[in-house]
Amino acid sequence: MSILQHSLIISASLLMANNVVAQEQDNSVERIVVTGSAQSAVIMSPKNTLVDGPFGNNKVVTDIARSLTSISSDMLEQLSIDDLQDVLTLVPNTYAASGFGNPSLPTIRGQLGEVFQQGLRRQGGNNGFGIPLSFNSIGQIDVVKGAPSVLLGTSQRNGGFVNLNNKVATLTGTDIKFQASAGSWEHYRAQLDLNTEIEKGKSGIRISAEYIDNDSYYDFSGYHSEDLYVAYRLLPDDKSSWDISFEYYDVDFTDNAGINRPTQNLIDHGLYITGQGVQPNGSLVPGAFAVVSPTSEVPIPRSTVLTDPDNINNAQTYLVHSTYQRQLSGVHNLTNRSYFQYLAREEIAQNSFVEIIDGAKTAQNRVEINSIWNPKQQTTWGVDIRYNDVVGYSQFTTEADLPIDLLGSIEQRRIPLTDDQKKRLVELRPDVYVSPGANYDLDGDGINDFSLSDTTDSTTWQTGLFVDQESDWSERFSTNLGARADYYDVSARDALAPQGQIAAQDNFNTWLYSGSASARFKLSSELVTYGTYTYSEATSNSMAGGTVLGAGNKINPLNFAIENELSEIGIKYAPANTPWYADASIFEQTRSLRNRNGSNSGIVAKGLEAQIFYQEQDVWASLGYSYLDARYDGSASFQDSQQVADTFDNSRPDIIQGTGIGAPNFAGFAASDQPVQGIPQQTVSVNLGWQIMDNWDVSTSAIYSKSYPLDYLATVLIRDQVTFNLNTRLVLSEQSSLRLEVRNLTDEKNWRPLFEGGYFGSTLVFPELPRNVQLTYTHSFGV
Repeated sequence: MSILQHSLIISASLLMANNVVAQEQDNSVERIVVTGSAQSAVIMSPKNTLVDGPFGNNKVVTDIARSLTSISSDMLEQLSIDDLQDVLTLVPNTYAASGFGNPSLPTIRGQLGEVFQQGLRRQGGNNGFGIPLSFNSIGQIDVVKGAPSVLLGTSQRNGGFVNLNNKVATLTGTDIKFQASAGSWEHYRAQLDLNTEIEKGKSGIRISAEYIDNDSYYDFSGYHSEDLYVAYRLLPDDKSSWDISFEYYDVDFTDNAGINRPTQNLIDHGLYITGQGVQPNGSLVPGAFAVVSPTSEVPIPRSTVLTDPDNINNAQTYLVHSTYQRQLSGVHNLTNRSYFQYLAREEIAQNSFVEIIDGAKTAQNRVEINSIWNPKQQTTWGVDIRYNDVVGYSQFTTEADLPIDLLGSIEQRRIPLTDDQKKRLVELRPDVYVSPGANYDLDGDGINDFSLSDTTDSTTWQTGLFVDQESDWSERFSTNLGARADYYDVSARDALAPQGQIAAQDNFNTWLYSGSASARFKLSSELVTYGTYTYSEATSNSMAGGTVLGAGNKINPLNFAIENELSEIGIKYAPANTPWYADASIFEQTRSLRNRNGSNSGIVAKGLEAQIFYQEQDVWASLGYSYLDARYDGSASFQDSQQVADTFDNSRPDIIQGTGIGAPNFAGFAASDQPVQGIPQQTVSVNLGWQIMDNWDVSTSAIYSKSYPLDYLATVLIRDQVTFNLNTRLVLSEQSSLRLEVRNLTDEKNWRPLFEGGYFGSTLVFPELPRNVQLTYTHSFGV
């Protein structure tokens, strides 16, 4: 019996016991029924939400000189946001690739961003290829554009970030909620959330357990997870508070590579070109520079994707968060944030891809002192220490997707390694081969004899010092200045040296700096303008934040010298005692894109984003718009193949005019200011909700994205697309309700890029789900 099953039994026992007590009390207490119209307590606008962590303690959105959207727990539920891609429903400039069907990082302003939780950075996958997030522990999400603030510190990804705010334990009363849902393709989910006081007004505990068992529309796919979250809250005295939480997450999921050979006919008409690729040596096993002689062009079911029933992909992680706050004096307030995470992951795919994290440990502690010198001047300063230790093994050098005929046999998708390929790898365990973490010249001919990927055994100590000064110079004008210095001490070793070789290792240390300056000017009590400039130096890391050995078996200093800048001006409208909130910004942002080969390309992104919210008692609505022009800033670009036509010879020009180059051909494109592929320039989102009756509400959302190129050469376009979703909830009683969700209501045949950065733009494309439904029953137990 698993830990989650134990917790569900214990929680259910408590639930039943409390319900019996409540019924006994109900028999002896006279009931008084009060009728009337109450003001809605549902929060469907970021106007009055508090942002805690990234910019200090409990800031309102108008006090922050950055473009951001705060998503409340009500918004998460009402808009059915349960993964990072769903934030597109609400937040402009968050259009995302599919992330192999399981996004582990957000996409913001056209590039991967970071994930923070309680103001501390979580472990992330390599290039976003990590593990999906569970939303079981999450009570609020703050989506921020641009690099993390000086309080949060140096990171790897700087397009933007999300800060996940944990559910907290109550200090008064007891609230028990049970949810069960069932949906299309045998999607099942159950969650039990028990939130109760221990000592009224002083301490409380919250236990949330979630179980998901999903089959899939897609072939050979599924998602199965268990998550247990426990939160404890204590008010030791009238000057301090302590929140501590533990989360355990176990997930077994499928990396879904979508459909290969993305021609325009596939996008427009669902037609797929058949024929198995042949390597230059005559082998039918998928490999580099294989050429396909087209045999036909036929409809392909959108559920037929590049997966394999024998793939292994699972992960286990646990996290501990602690936030302690204390008023030290009339001037100084202390916040201490602590975090620990352990992650293990294993993926062994039949197409020869391997990524095994044999143990990644991350610990961080940040001490913040907020000194309020007077009502107009305050300083936040402190020290931040982060430790990251990763042992992991990787192999992706023999993958080849374009030669595979998806309409052929499963065996045609598989890539057994040849003896020559095995010689360039190291056997981790029987029949599992990975790259070593360094290169070696065994025969002394001056040529390295091994294939490298991301294998590493690395340790990083990061020590940061920061200061942030807020100044109100008048009732209308205020400024904020921030600075931070992070010292990195990094060691990397070969985790699996070839037999007879001494494992290579290297050490590296350096300082990285970041700073910000912003000003806010109140045009009126309800209208605020702002301008912001930020500069940050970032890192480029491999799996779980590890560091690899590069050329000469040395740590590449360029991976610790990535510069990012943001210039942004905006306006925020938040009139008191009205249902309106709106904001808009224009920006220019330069940052780095980590390529699959470990190199980095510079990106410059310019754009406009705007959002408006309206919430009355019975009606709420939001409208978001984004324009994004993201280009390479004179940098080279890389793609799995130059174009999809490289896969084919020209034996069937009636089907496709192939180039016969063969694929994958690991194309590199010269430095340019070409637009970044895989990103729509314009998106629009609309959300509407209406409380039709006291016990019945309906809401709908629509998302539009303008046509954009899938590949670097723009030979294939994803057309204009729109998705409609529908939600309706029926309150059955004071304790129970039923919600019906219909996603992709009009059954559009939409597509997404598979991966951020466009590397697979000429190779793979992801078919979005057809119309699907989910029915959720919720019961709250009054105690």
